[in-house]
Amino acid sequence: MTIHRSLSRRSACAALALAAVLPRTARAQAERPVVGVLDLQWHDARRGRDVPARLYLPAGGAPVPLVVFSHGIGGSRYGYSYLGRHFADHGWASLHLQHVGSDRDLWSGSVFGLVDRLRDAATDAEAVDRVHDLRFALDRVLQGGPGQRLDASRIVAAGHSYGANTTLLAAGARVVRDGRPVVLRDERVRAAIVLSAPPFYGERSFEPILGGVDVPSLHVTATGDDIRIPGFWSGLDDRVAVFDAIGGRPKALAVFQGGSHGIFTDRAATGGPVLNAQVKAATRELALAFLQRVFAGDAAPLLQWPQRHAGIVARFSAFGA
Repeated sequence: MTIHRSLSRRSACAALALAAVLPRTARAQAERPVVGVLDLQWHDARRGRDVPARLYLPAGGAPVPLVVFSHGIGGSRYGYSYLGRHFADHGWASLHLQHVGSDRDLWSGSVFGLVDRLRDAATDAEAVDRVHDLRFALDRVLQGGPGQRLDASRIVAAGHSYGANTTLLAAGARVVRDGRPVVLRDERVRAAIVLSAPPFYGERSFEPILGGVDVPSLHVTATGDDIRIPGFWSGLDDRVAVFDAIGGRPKALAVFQGGSHGIFTDRAATGGPVLNAQVKAATRELALAFLQRVFAGDAAPLLQWPQRHAGIVARFSAFGA
């Protein structure tokens, strides 16, 4: 089975990342630091592939670290803005990619062709191209312009569902195809944040794939984080298996009680509007606590996080924190 017939079957329900971010009050907007939002349009001539992106850039002129974010299947650079803006509000630039072979254009055209379009987005070639999108975007954004403000020594890959698998491949996950390992590691990636990470389907053991990942990682999921498509179901156990198999330290796993697979997108109602808002707020806080542990050596916010959100956290595990 191909890499992303494996990866993206579990990502099909992640293609819900097309709605607006939760509304903000006027007061909250007034209190927020100014965040620059730049839409970038690149073309990788070598591959003949467009690589659109949106960059959330903190105010000020000092060098800032960078999160590069990969969307789920059917998503776009406009998604996951609740994370992008939050990172930028707290001193992290956030570059949100759009993968043209598996983006929101999948929803265009006849509904009768949707299954075929999803199948086309689930090929080995698209799985590999997604990681090359990430590498190409990093090359371009670091070259100049806003890249002059980016700290290339502090780069984190992040993603949801299909994008979580893209993140893991960029962080050092290896699958074997045609008797040879597919190596897509980008050495600039110093840590990984994976939301709703699907397993690498068709493999009997995840340890050979993920055991060699040596960067710190944060894994976020929910008890209701289920992917359901005709003939296939993937649930929480798969997310936990990915976490268990990964080799890097420190690593942490947060499991929210309830929720849904789409709760980590910008959609405001999936999983229930009250829980949705709570999970987004807790996820934002957790991501920053993880980054503080990795890059500042301060474990206290990460280890205190589950107590602050005890009402919605079903499980929290941390190794090497």
